[in-house]
Amino acid sequence: MILVIGGYAAGKKEYVRSLGYQEEDFTTDPQEEKPVVYGLETLAAQAGEGWESLVPGLVEKEVVICQEVGSGVIPLEKEARQMREHTGRLCTALAEQADRVVRLFCGIPTIIKE
Repeated sequence: MILVIGGYAAGKKEYVRSLGYQEEDFTTDPQEEKPVVYGLETLAAQAGEGWESLVPGLVEKEVVICQEVGSGVIPLEKEARQMREHTGRLCTALAEQADRVVRLFCGIPTIIKE
């Protein structure tokens, strides 16, 4: 599995398309039989404390895309802080099992793990 992370509009989906994936390969539902899941931060927010239950299905995907949420201003709202916590922990768990981790910044990919 390839974990692709980066800020909002950093070029994550464009990078994944450059690997040969088409728009019809993308989904936000990890239960779908598609190779690319994006919007991991939303899935983590919906799962809440149960974020760990997402790991087995996600590591079976070819690519998982997540918007970085841990950098920047810490939100005042408890729910927003919890979402960041769950997303960070989920990304950490996925990165441990990923074959490759790529961070996009200004459209430029940096391989963090190969």
